[in-house]
Amino acid sequence: MAGNLFIVAAPSGAGKTTLVKMLLERDGGIRLSVSYTTRSPRPGEANGREYHFIDVPAFLAMRGRGEFLECAEVHGNHYGTSRAWIERQMAAGQDILLEIDWQGAQQVRKVFPGSIGIFILPPSVEELERRLTGRGQDSAGIIARRVAAALDEMRHVREFDYVIINNKLSEAIEDLQTVVRAVRLRTASQLDRHHALFAFLEPDS
Repeated sequence: MAGNLFIVAAPSGAGKTTLVKMLLERDGGIRLSVSYTTRSPRPGEANGREYHFIDVPAFLAMRGRGEFLECAEVHGNHYGTSRAWIERQMAAGQDILLEIDWQGAQQVRKVFPGSIGIFILPPSVEELERRLTGRGQDSAGIIARRVAAALDEMRHVREFDYVIINNKLSEAIEDLQTVVRAVRLRTASQLDRHHALFAFLEPDS
């Protein structure tokens, strides 16, 4: 029985990281893929938990060996997803979640066309700008660039299977859980999980 591969993407400020964290806390049947990155750890981050932190030469060597399912350079830092780890986990029946951008999603779907794409949207561009400003971490110029980048990302929303508008967090997490549950209830998945039950339903040969 192969596991499902969920791809969650969103522009910065849409609440993707919070929703993914809540999903993982509520659903013990899904695991987050931990990416490799060349950026430095932020306060509170631990190697192997948020990311596998490696230097640029090590990252480029892994990329050269074809070890990444997808990889990208964002704001001068490299990010990549281990293909071998994903394949092992799914082969063992484990559901996996990838928290990546739309470009990474395109790369993943070339290898796993059956993956499930979920895009998180803010309720409006104005709300997105308000959230980014509320963080108090960036200047007005940086926020303007982030909003412009977010608009570019949001134009790829039609490439995904499901769209969740994160207006109210409690409703958005329920929507995300609903998508995961629905995927697990697809006929092919149920046939795979419940061999004994469906064996009784096979027509007489």
